[in-house]
Amino acid sequence: MAAKWFKPSAWVLEPDQSTLAPTSRWSNKDMDPVPVHLRTWTTWNYVAYWISDAANLPAWELASSMLAIGLNWRQALAAIAVGHTIIAVVMVLNGTVGARLHVGFPILNRSSFGFWFSYFSVISRVILALFWFGIQTYSGSECVDQMIQAIWPSAVRIPNHLSSSAGITTRGMMCYFIYWVIQFPIMLISPQRIRYFFLFKAMIVPAAWLSILIWAMVKVPPSISLANQHASVSGSALVWAWFSSMNSALGNYATLAVNIPDFTRYAKNEQAQYIQAILIPTLFTLTGFVGIAVTSVGQVLYGQTLWDPTTLIAHWDRAPKFFAALSYLIATLGTNISANSLSAANDMMVLFPKYINIRRGQILCAILGGWALAPWEILASAPGFLNFMSGYTIFLGPFAGIMVADYWLVHKCKVDVPAMYDHNGRYRYWHGLNWRVAVALLFSVFPSFPGLISSINPAVDVGKSIHVFDIAWLYGFFTAGSLHWSLSTLFPARETFMESAVMEISESENDTDSASVNSKREV
Repeated sequence: MAAKWFKPSAWVLEPDQSTLAPTSRWSNKDMDPVPVHLRTWTTWNYVAYWISDAANLPAWELASSMLAIGLNWRQALAAIAVGHTIIAVVMVLNGTVGARLHVGFPILNRSSFGFWFSYFSVISRVILALFWFGIQTYSGSECVDQMIQAIWPSAVRIPNHLSSSAGITTRGMMCYFIYWVIQFPIMLISPQRIRYFFLFKAMIVPAAWLSILIWAMVKVPPSISLANQHASVSGSALVWAWFSSMNSALGNYATLAVNIPDFTRYAKNEQAQYIQAILIPTLFTLTGFVGIAVTSVGQVLYGQTLWDPTTLIAHWDRAPKFFAALSYLIATLGTNISANSLSAANDMMVLFPKYINIRRGQILCAILGGWALAPWEILASAPGFLNFMSGYTIFLGPFAGIMVADYWLVHKCKVDVPAMYDHNGRYRYWHGLNWRVAVALLFSVFPSFPGLISSINPAVDVGKSIHVFDIAWLYGFFTAGSLHWSLSTLFPARETFMESAVMEISESENDTDSASVNSKREV
């Protein structure tokens, strides 16, 4: 009996009746446009989502790390505010497409990249999501470590039975496994219901962080911790340091700016997600201020710049250490699921729709990203690789620019949703590749490569070309978007232009006439 589970046919998914693709090879019910009864996200759900997502450790550390390159706290907050305002506009533009068409990023990309070339952006996103899932899981395990130490201080004396080359200790592996086990069942909650977890996180984590901020300001007033901070760079060095910091703020959510349709596709209507334009810059700037204020207090109290809050709370008494670490753990859980687990699942599903749905994709992400990639080894022995992964966002700015330009400027919102599921449909372009996008990527990505190489190996002197890398997201977004729009205007792909948009049949119509599953209606 067990032998049948090793046959590929045992894992084939049952195609849903509403599948738009010619065969189940190209789609499954999780890839299809979201039916009306599953469009459950309201404006308040997006409010809870972004309050939840803004409360994450990278956002906490982002502003603090800017101080290390010479900015003062006001300049750092300005960089965060401007960067997140720009990313919020892009988030709403791409999010509106998902909310309007009810399909995810991997499917939408076929209308701009071409059916086959879209797999390049999908595979890029899978790789990023898997690696960052593992790295975020390791960060969560550090929270578990602090919680265990708060309950059982003797845990620090657990003997290490792993070799020094393992990149992790026995205690560290135990904490990693505990966090992975905590995280796994939450990952299996459906995208429609995960909004309740974000609501829970939005109530718990900001309250905990506000308490930490109050403690910091009472312990060391801002007149002492912040007033004496001054920029340590000036002139052109200050200008480029500020732009580099703003680029870091943009890169913090560069991935979600691309695949935000994976979440907005569940919106009740497209207006529900407009609130993101206000929430994102406001919430992330506030989180950045908390990170700066608490870190600055740590400098006064402990004589160290403790950018990582888990190292800061290591100096605290047992009870506050436990509850602070718990808030960091919950924060990491929500961010890892939204930014990495669900994104990886949506992308892997498109690669193998006959066998992988969202839930199976999340399980694969948990195994591959959580264990097969051994993130503790990456963090312990490959700082250059981490710089490469961060620098890989040089692709994400162009991806976002192409998506915005294609839907809003090139096709003027008139797209054919069913054709996105057909490899021989109108978005086939030239053998499945839109050469206009390929040219746009060529000129928007490669100028940033010298700076990327220098970030991996600082010994490589690339001269002033490194400044392109300092503004890689902005450069890539505007260069790719404008080139794609210009080339599409000069050399239009006429077969993709229509008088009006074509959508799938609504669920109510589909219920009354299941035989017309693959028919289309003009809207």
